Amino acid sequence: MSPEEKPAKNTEGEKPQSSAKESSKETPKSEAKDKAETPKSTTPALPDLKPGMTIRVHQKVTEGDKERVQVFEGMIIALKHGRGVNGTMTLRRMASGIGVERIYPLHSPLIVKIDVVKKARVRRSKLYYLRDSQARSPKETIVSTGK
Repeated sequence: MSPEEKPAKNTEGEKPQSSAKESSKETPKSEAKDKAETPKSTTPALPDLKPGMTIRVHQKVTEGDKERVQVFEGMIIALKHGRGVNGTMTLRRMASGIGVERIYPLHSPLIVKIDVVKKARVRRSKLYYLRDSQARSPKETIVSTGK
């Protein structure tokens, strides 16, 4: 190479700029590698949860050195804190005439599976009125569970 053809040395430590064609070719390959390298989540995919749904939550319970799956079926009366890491759902069911409520984190590693049993058409995002009177239950429409 003659002195006229040599690229100018970069004295400040900056990378030499490449052409737009080269950068556009590299981007899809690097994105594909990033997608392939990301580990898959161990938590199950969440169904589209809404207040008024009756769902069945399968939760891992450890008693001593034994581990089993416990099922809690109830109606969603509240979804709080969004669908992110801090999101929670409040479930309510009647057990022997006594109302039982449980609050589950949406992305808990202890939740094995969530099944949708029924859907109810409701007009509120928080169904706290169900705590006062079970006589006022929302209209329910049965959803097929795929079994």
